Amino acid sequence: MKTLSLKVPETLNEQLEELARETRRSKSMVIRMAIEEYGRRGKRAEPKSFLAQARDLAGSVEGPTDLSTNLRRLRDYGR
Repeated sequence: MKTLSLKVPETLNEQLEELARETRRSKSMVIRMAIEEYGRRGKRAEPKSFLAQARDLAGSVEGPTDLSTNLRRLRDYGR
């Protein structure tokens, strides 16, 4: 097995130590598992915008078409 050295911010190191303690694994094992999981997910692990996540919902709701323009409907908005 190859050795890899890296620097991490103190907060990330604290999170890593806590996770290792909780799972009763070494920090190295936790990091290996995280890298393997990231490799399995590929680009799906990257956060998406709300629009990208909700794209399939666009147009799926029925209702009045003038909700944003009809002043009568906007009268009590925000109360």
